[in-house]
Amino acid sequence: MAFSMRDLDEALQGCGQKFGIEIWRIENFKPVTIPKESHGKFFTGDSYIVLKTTASRSGSLHHDIHYWLGKDSTQDEAGAVAIMTVELDSALGGRAVQYREVQGHETEKFLSYFKPCIIPQEGGVASGFNHVKPEEHQTRLYICKGKHVVRFARSTLNHDDVFILDTESKIFQFSGSSSSIQERAKALEVVQYIKDTYHDGKCDIAAVEDGRLMADAEAGEFWGLFGGFAPLPKKSALSDHRTAGSDGIKLFSVEKGQTKPTEAESLQKELLDTNKCYILDCGLELFVWKGKNTSIDQRKRTSETAEEFFRSSERPKSNLVSVMEGFETVMFRSKFDSWPATSAVAEPQHGRGKVAALLQRRGVNVQGLVKTSSSSSKDEPKPYIDGTGNLQVWRINREEKIPLEAAEQSKFYTGDCYIFQYSYPGEDREETLVGTWLGKQSVEEDRASAISMASKMVESMKFMPAQARIYEGKEPIQFFVIMQSFITFKGGLSDAFKKYIVENEVPDTTYDAEGVALFRVQGSGPENMQAIQIEAVSTGLNSSYCYILHGDSTVFTWRGNLTSSDDQELMERMLDLIKPNENTKAQKEGSESEQFWKLLGGKSEYPSQKIKKDGESDPHLFSCTFSNENLKVTEIFNFTQDDLMTEDIFILDCHTEIFVWVGQQADPKKKPKVLAIGEKFLKHDFLLENLASETPIYIVTEGNEPPFFTRFFTWDSSKSAMHGNSFQKKLAILTNKGRPLLEKPKRRAPVYSSRSSVPDKSQPRSRSMTSTPDRARVRGRSPAFNALAANFENIGTRNQSTPPPMVSPLVRKLYPKSLAPDLTPRSAAFAARTALFEKSRPTPQETPSSLGPSEDTNEAEEPKMTEDESMSSIREDSKEEEEAEEEESSLPTFPYERLKTDSEDPPPSDIDLTRREAYMSAAEFKEKLEMTKSEFYKLPKWKQNKLKMAVHLF
Repeated sequence: MAFSMRDLDEALQGCGQKFGIEIWRIENFKPVTIPKESHGKFFTGDSYIVLKTTASRSGSLHHDIHYWLGKDSTQDEAGAVAIMTVELDSALGGRAVQYREVQGHETEKFLSYFKPCIIPQEGGVASGFNHVKPEEHQTRLYICKGKHVVRFARSTLNHDDVFILDTESKIFQFSGSSSSIQERAKALEVVQYIKDTYHDGKCDIAAVEDGRLMADAEAGEFWGLFGGFAPLPKKSALSDHRTAGSDGIKLFSVEKGQTKPTEAESLQKELLDTNKCYILDCGLELFVWKGKNTSIDQRKRTSETAEEFFRSSERPKSNLVSVMEGFETVMFRSKFDSWPATSAVAEPQHGRGKVAALLQRRGVNVQGLVKTSSSSSKDEPKPYIDGTGNLQVWRINREEKIPLEAAEQSKFYTGDCYIFQYSYPGEDREETLVGTWLGKQSVEEDRASAISMASKMVESMKFMPAQARIYEGKEPIQFFVIMQSFITFKGGLSDAFKKYIVENEVPDTTYDAEGVALFRVQGSGPENMQAIQIEAVSTGLNSSYCYILHGDSTVFTWRGNLTSSDDQELMERMLDLIKPNENTKAQKEGSESEQFWKLLGGKSEYPSQKIKKDGESDPHLFSCTFSNENLKVTEIFNFTQDDLMTEDIFILDCHTEIFVWVGQQADPKKKPKVLAIGEKFLKHDFLLENLASETPIYIVTEGNEPPFFTRFFTWDSSKSAMHGNSFQKKLAILTNKGRPLLEKPKRRAPVYSSRSSVPDKSQPRSRSMTSTPDRARVRGRSPAFNALAANFENIGTRNQSTPPPMVSPLVRKLYPKSLAPDLTPRSAAFAARTALFEKSRPTPQETPSSLGPSEDTNEAEEPKMTEDESMSSIREDSKEEEEAEEEESSLPTFPYERLKTDSEDPPPSDIDLTRREAYMSAAEFKEKLEMTKSEFYKLPKWKQNKLKMAVHLF
C-alpha cells in the first residue's frame, strides 16, 4: 500500500519541502509542531520527531528523520513514534534515513543540530509539565563528554572529565587533570550557552584546573561550594552500561514480526533480499534494512520488532538506524565484507533536450536546441583564487630544478614533473600556493624529487604557503586559472624519463613540432583553457570539442557540430600558442578533406558526448588520529570554523579534492607526514565514494588558509590569528580578556600586472608569441607592448615572474619612514639625485689628501655632522620609531614561539641583552656620535640597539 503526504497526520503534512529543521512533540500519541524558537528544548518525559532537510549541490532534497526518546518516556510512546517515522519516510519518497535517539546517548549527527549541546528539562506532557520553575536559581553540576559534540549528564567530580558548576552568580568550569585540551575548549562553548540561556548573559565565568587546590582564589571559591576540598576518584564514577555484543555482527531477516538468523560465513550484499526487511545487530547500534519491494506494513512491523529487540536484549540505550535499499549509509555498507560500487543513475531527459537527442540521432543539426559549452561553463565550480598573481615554474630533472621562461611556464610534458609557486592578492595579505604537477607517464624518481623539493620550499617559508599535490588529468579549477592557457604535450624531457623508455624499449612519443600531433581544446574562457595532446587517430575526436591537427607542413582546425562560438574562440587562442603565424585549413564535422583523415590514419567512429568530469560533492570534515602508520578518522557533522582545533589535524573531503588542515599546535612529529595522511585517506576511502588515489591534495596550515578553503566555512580570519591553545583562545573570548579582531588591518596589496598570456582578439590577430633573444617576454603583455616598454625599461630590472617587493610592517618598524630600505629598482636620474644624501664618508684610513677628485660631478661629499646634530638626529630617529610602533599597534599579535627565528646576524653570545648598555666603551660612544645615518643603519640590528641605548643613558 502506497503512503502519500495527505495520509499523514495534519501536523506533518507539507513538511520536508525546504531545508532546515522541523520538530514535533508527541502528545497523546499525536504529533504537535514545536515553534522554531523552542528548538533544542527537550523534556525527559516526552518523545519527539526531528526532521532535518538538506539541499545537495545538485538541488535535490535529502531527509534525515530522528525520533528522540526521553529517559522517562513510555515504551508505548516509543513504539508509536517509531511507526510515525516509517509513515513520514514513505510520504517523503522512502529515501530518508531514520535514527533512534535515546537521551544521553544521542548520535553525533543529532547533537550537531543543536550546538553546542542540549540540556533536557525535567517533566513532560504526561506529567502535565509538573516541573516547577524555581524562584531562585538551583545550583547544578554537569559532566561534559566529547571533543566535537557535548553529551550532558549529572555526575560527581573526577580526574578524567570536564565539569560545569552552574551557580546563581558564577559559572565554574572544572577541568580534570586527565581531560584533553579539546574537551576543555568544547565545554567552554557550553558555558557560553548556559550564560546566555539561563543568566541572560549576566554572570561571571571562572576556570578551575584540577590540582590547583586552594592556591587560586577562584579555585578556593569553587571548592567552598562543596564544603571544602576532598580527594577525587581516579576513574569516573559515572559508569556506562552500554555494552557491545561480544558475539560479533549478526544478520536477522524479519518475517511477520519474527526474526530469523541468516547464516553465512561472511557478510555479503547478496544476502539481502529486495522483498524482505532485515535487522543487522552490531552491538551498540542496530540497523534496519528495507528492500525496495517491501510494503509499508512490512516496514512498520520491522520497526516494532526492532523496539522489542531492544527490550529483550536489555539494550534500551542502543541506537537504531533504518535505511532503504539503494540509499544505505556509509556506516551500514562498511559493516559488510564486500559491497559493490554504486553507479550514478543518469537523469532522464525532458523537453528540448529529449527532442534534440532524437533529432541528433536522425542526423539533424541540433546546435540551437541543446545547451552549449558556454552555458554549461556557468555550472563549473568557481576557482576562488585571484588570477592576476605572479607565477614561477620549475621542471624537475632528478635532483635538479630547472626554471622555465615565462613563455614556457604553462607548457607541460606528460612524462615530466613540475613545481609551481604562485603568489596572488588575498583578502588582507599576499597568498602563496606551492604545488607539484605529476605527469601520467612520469617516473617515480622525478615524482619523489618534486614532492620533496616542494615540501622544502614550503618549510623554508615557515609553512605559510598552501601546498598542493596534483596529478595530470585530475587538475582542479584553481590550477587551470593559475596557468590560464595550459598545454600538455606527450612524452618528456627529463633524464629519468628518457632512461625509462630506453630500458623498457618503449616508443618515444615526445612532441615534435614538425611531426603529426592532435590537440583537444577545452575550457570555459580565456582565463581557463587547455590544449591536451592526444593520440593522433580519428577515434580521439568528439563532436563536443574543437581540435588542432598539424603534420606534413599543414595545420588543420576541426570543430564538432555540438561546439559553440566560444569553443571556437578558445581554439583560435590556443592556435596562437601552438602554431603561431601558420596558415590553417578549417574543417567542420561532416565536411572534412581527405588529407585531414589521412593524417589521422583514416576515418572511423568517434563519440559525441562531452567528457564528464567528477562533480564537487557536499564537503565532509574529519578529525584525524595518525599513529603507527594507522589512520583513524571521525566525521564532524554540520561543521563550523570553531570545530578546527589548533591541536589537531583535519581532512576536508570535497570528492574532487581534499584538504589536510594542520593546527599550529599539532604534534610536530606528525606535520612532516601530513601528505601521507592525505594519501592514506584516499586509499581507505572512508566514505566509500570511489576516491581516486590521484585526487588533488592540499595542505593548509592554521592562520594561512587560502580562499578556496575558507569558502566552505563562515570564516572569521581574526580567530585563526589568535594565539594559544583551543582552550585558551575560547576562554579569552568568553571572559572578555581578549577577543578576536573584528577587522584585521588591511595591508597595502601588491600591484600585479595582467597575466593573460593570450592575444586580445579585439586587436588585429597576431600569431607570434615569441620574444626577442635579449629580453624574455613578460607574462600578460602583448609583443607590441613589450617593444614599446623596451625603450623605457632597463634590462636589469626585476624579473616579472617574481612577486613585486613589499615593505612589511616589520620592515617599516625596523626602518621607520624615510629610512626604510629601498627595495625597488630606481631610475638613473632618481639614483643620481639621492646619491647626494647617501654617499658614505671616507674611512679613517683614507685621508682627504689621498683621495683624488671625484669622477662624478653630480656627487658631493656629505658634510660631517657635529656632536649636537648627531645626538639630535638619533633622538629624532627614536621618536620616529616610536611613532611607527604606535601605527603598528593595531596589527594582530602572535605568540612568542612564532616570533623566534634564527637571525642571519645574531649578537655575540657573551653579551647580556638585558644589560647591553653596560658594554659601551668610550671609543664606541664617540664613534656613534660621529656616525652618519647611512653608516648607522648598515650596522647589525643588535649593535644599533646597543648604540641607541647608550645615547639615552648619556
